[in-house]
Amino acid sequence: MTRVKRGYIARRRRTKTRSFASAFEGAHSRLNRTINQQKMKALASAHRDRGRKKRDFRRLWITRINAVTRENELSYSYSRLIHDLYKKQLLLNRKILAQIAISDKNSLSIFSK
Repeated sequence: MTRVKRGYIARRRRTKTRSFASAFEGAHSRLNRTINQQKMKALASAHRDRGRKKRDFRRLWITRINAVTRENELSYSYSRLIHDLYKKQLLLNRKILAQIAISDKNSLSIFSK
């Protein structure tokens, strides 16, 4: 049986994965097996952290809104503010409320009245 050298296709696949791992250090950027392991780990972390980023930003927005509502003359909590907004059917998301709270601190009192 003749010997088959898998030169071109395998080399093309390996250079593609190697270009992904070019920023890695040491053996993680040089050896094919460790490159594949690091690639799988990096893609899993990226997938996980895309969800975590949304969660972290929502926490940041809630913290900003809560800080502004407590320091204003309103002097009540974030949960009361959200409850009042829902009662008045002012459905603004937390990102917009946080931007309003940063740009003009007194404007949140308009929403709550």
